[in-house]
Amino acid sequence: RTIIDMLSEPGLGGGLRPAVDVLLNYLRSDHKNADLLVEYATRLENGAVFKRLGFLMERLAPDEKGVISACLSRITKGNSRLDPALPADRLVTRWRLWVPSTWAKEGSID
Repeated sequence: RTIIDMLSEPGLGGGLRPAVDVLLNYLRSDHKNADLLVEYATRLENGAVFKRLGFLMERLAPDEKGVISACLSRITKGNSRLDPALPADRLVTRWRLWVPSTWAKEGSID
């Protein structure tokens, strides 16, 4: 649930970088349950969470096709920012997500 909260309000956890670090550690842990991430995000009813989670999962865990697909099917209309506190000059249309240009490259998380 903490990961989803951090993706909902990146500023709560110190920004997007800490959220990415927590997500990476979770994905590498024995406690990983990607379906649970989708369930928690669904309960939160925040479309930006699905955009952020899906975008990050494509880059960090591209084999998690089920989660990525679930996120794609739940994204809302309109565009969101990857992190509202960061300048974002590139729109990733697949995710309707404004990201910093350094993050726009496929596979990049800088």
